[in-house]
Amino acid sequence: MTVNAIIDTVAKLDHLASDDVSNRRFDLLGIGECMVEFYSESPLRTASILRRSYGGDVLNALVACARLGGQCGFITKVGDDPFGDGLLKAWIQEGIDTECAPQTAGDNGVYFISTAENGEREFTYRRQGTPASCLDVSDIDEAYLGQARWLLLSGITQALSPSARAATLSAAQIAKRLGVRVVFDPNYRPRLWGSQGGVEAARSAFREIARYADWVLPSHPVDSALLDSTFEVGDNAAFFTAHGFTAYCPNVALKCGADGCIVSIETGVQIIPGAVARTIIDTTGAGDLWNGCFLHQLMTGNSANDAAVFANKQAAGKLAHRGAIPPSRVG
Repeated sequence: MTVNAIIDTVAKLDHLASDDVSNRRFDLLGIGECMVEFYSESPLRTASILRRSYGGDVLNALVACARLGGQCGFITKVGDDPFGDGLLKAWIQEGIDTECAPQTAGDNGVYFISTAENGEREFTYRRQGTPASCLDVSDIDEAYLGQARWLLLSGITQALSPSARAATLSAAQIAKRLGVRVVFDPNYRPRLWGSQGGVEAARSAFREIARYADWVLPSHPVDSALLDSTFEVGDNAAFFTAHGFTAYCPNVALKCGADGCIVSIETGVQIIPGAVARTIIDTTGAGDLWNGCFLHQLMTGNSANDAAVFANKQAAGKLAHRGAIPPSRVG
């Protein structure tokens, strides 16, 4: 790159940092891994039929936001196996930009789901060494990131590998410098962090991102493990857990499943009751869809409380559908 080209690039980035964020190309960008999904209506040990789809926590949220009209893009790596082209095509059909989702050599991750009658899930993963797990800081394009209003990051992405964790941190730092709002879902998965240093590593990874976050969107009770103290006893456990997260980020929306969520912002704390789910078939991806709906509502000028009411309703509707991504908007 010539000196003049470097100067031009820096000037563009400086312009992006000072520009009105409402004029940016993307409402929401996300960084993570999307895998091929196979799900069964019976336990995997006896299943004879598997149906194919796709899913990944960040991508699920992007799809939810895009279906509501948001302009979204996904930063990842896609394997060049027989599934790769189909993944990219599916994301593009959902309106997800794939400019920073190149295909590289390797196999995409695969996971299998079977569900019990109450909608609880059994997962089996095959994801070690996937192209997406090899994300590193060189995959974070500053110019692309600077075209966004919001950036969604995940603890699952951090847990994929040391390089993916470094890429997540780099993205948060760049976003903050460019005036992009950072949202972080810790999405703690003990098994995934087991090979990366366990819960202490997950806590460290949470703290290093939370300092850059404008919003943290944890889930109760699983993400309470990331706090120095956990609140597991009594009716106020979720309330105190939400308060614990505010030590790291002033704006917190703690998802509590069927019990709704707790929204904590500078002006106060509000408990938002859950919406009634008429049918419960599969809970996979409900929290991710919640994230996408909640963020879209914030982007369009709604209050945090109203955004949470809307997201609760949408997440409850998703429970009637199998797999991480419902066939269409659910409400």
